[in-house]
Amino acid sequence: MEDQPVYKWSSKNILVVEDDESSAYLLNEFLKNTGAKITYTTDGREAVEHVRHNPETDLILMDILLPEKDGLSATREIKSFARNVKVIAQTSYAFSVDAKEAEQAGCDAFLTKPLNMSLLLDKIDGYLS
Repeated sequence: MEDQPVYKWSSKNILVVEDDESSAYLLNEFLKNTGAKITYTTDGREAVEHVRHNPETDLILMDILLPEKDGLSATREIKSFARNVKVIAQTSYAFSVDAKEAEQAGCDAFLTKPLNMSLLLDKIDGYLS
């Protein structure tokens, strides 16, 4: 059996934008041993405010369907003032148009739920390393 890669992101700040409690819990379980500082918000409006007040945010895991402000609108707004932050869009409702819309909104990657955690961690590592 292959060893799982060890991710060390102790100097990195990740924002998880997820309104589903069980999804947020799963993401926390997979990210907690990476050393990254993980912050959570439950809607797009909070995400925009968080990044505005925390410009050191390196990466955002952005759910698409959110209360208050959807993930694509939040991404557009965030990218207007924080161009370097990487955004990985994630959604349970994946149609071919979603990936294109996510790209047009400024998302750097697009993943569908249920998330393949090794793919997600590799993708995050590619942006943070």
